[in-house]
Amino acid sequence: MSQVNSPRFDNSYLRLPDRFYTRQAPEPVKAPRMIRINEDLARQLGISLEWLNSPEALQVLAGNQLAPGSEPIATVYAAHQFGGWNPRLGDGRAVLLGEVIDPRGQRFDIQLKGSGRTPYSRGGDGRSPLGPVLREYIVSEAMAALGVPTSRSLAAVTTGEKVRRERSLPGAILTRVSASHIRIGTFQYFAARDDHEAVHILADHVIKRHYPAAANAERPYVALLQAVIARQANLVAEWQQLGFIHGVMNTDNMLVSGDTVDYGPCAFMDAYHPDKVFSSIDERGRYAYSNQPGIAQWNLAWLARALLPLLDEDEDAAVLAGQQAIDAYEKQYLDAYDDLMRRKLGLTRTNEKSKALVTELLQTMHEASADYTLTFRRLAELAGPTPDQSSVANIFELPESLQPWLKKWRAQLGREQAPIAERQQEMLALNPVFIPRNHLVEEVIQAATDKDDFEPFHRLVERLAAPCSYDEGDARYAMPPRAEQVVARTFCGT
Repeated sequence: MSQVNSPRFDNSYLRLPDRFYTRQAPEPVKAPRMIRINEDLARQLGISLEWLNSPEALQVLAGNQLAPGSEPIATVYAAHQFGGWNPRLGDGRAVLLGEVIDPRGQRFDIQLKGSGRTPYSRGGDGRSPLGPVLREYIVSEAMAALGVPTSRSLAAVTTGEKVRRERSLPGAILTRVSASHIRIGTFQYFAARDDHEAVHILADHVIKRHYPAAANAERPYVALLQAVIARQANLVAEWQQLGFIHGVMNTDNMLVSGDTVDYGPCAFMDAYHPDKVFSSIDERGRYAYSNQPGIAQWNLAWLARALLPLLDEDEDAAVLAGQQAIDAYEKQYLDAYDDLMRRKLGLTRTNEKSKALVTELLQTMHEASADYTLTFRRLAELAGPTPDQSSVANIFELPESLQPWLKKWRAQLGREQAPIAERQQEMLALNPVFIPRNHLVEEVIQAATDKDDFEPFHRLVERLAAPCSYDEGDARYAMPPRAEQVVARTFCGT
């Protein structure tokens, strides 16, 4: 393998003590085949496209070969899963190949997901069916195009092997990129073992990697906790304003970097319903859309608990500092959410009137089962001069029950000082027309799984790369599902 063109790894996590991970090579596969390479992301990371398109890179991304400098590991963590405590989890079907530093000096993890058994597989095969790999590639890249902090997908390969789930399915491996894979559950793992030294080491590592400003604060670990909480508040506000449902908000699926991770049983809502659930295993609706903000706070409280020994030498003072940080979450989240929602409606100030308009709009949408994404997109079209691009009115119209609300909204817009054309352009840029709708994702998975046809996958990925630019020729990618196309539940693929 050419050492000139392959990625340069610099593995800071390996400099932590051995109890943070297990050295674990990926398991080789029989006949890997490239599905897709994310060349735009490769350029951002400074990874050579010449290498990435080479036969050597295919072997690395399939787990058959190691790139120079790669020292693969599986990391250990714990979690609250659906509210229940699991004291020892870890990367059960993933290995971290190493870290690369992009041209701006930022560090990113390169991880193979679906690369075989590890010491944390808990009896599983460590593999992934093709479907979950395609789903994560599609949704994570769509989220990136929508401006949401997220893990990314660098490549996807088939393995030439079968994976047994409900039936025999083709296997695949995703190359996932994230600012890091350190989780709330990573802190929980060591805190639950009263390994305060490890918690201290991990906190220092996270500060250095993600929150360097905290190092200069009067109370660095309080500053760390506050910074993580602020990022999570903003992240969940982004999810909510897009109608995105994560599906598995366990503490091991919340990264302290503030990126979205784990696109298993996730989905974007079609018809708006505040209590919508998509996960096949979330039988009690714990992770319903409306619960996501509160669940994030609940998870963050466990991070605060893990950090308590670092927050202050006095136990009471530490508890007070942690509680104050957690209590600040609600306002941070609401401020971020209210700001995003008033901007979606073209309003210049967040106040009681803007909040009331949002509340009434969502209530009416719920009662009318109005499509979440297209309702906001159509409002953007109605907010000013007719846009140069095609209108979604040809595939969607607002429900008649919204007419009273529209009068109030237009009256409020009339009192705004912002130039109409500028306001509308901002709304069109904030309100996408193309999202990875569940029925479209399932459609491309079926074509790839049953027919070995990846063209629908490629077309969907490329269409979602420009979510706010509507072209009538791509109307099918914007339309809500017909009754027979509705996908009620999604699965994680383990």
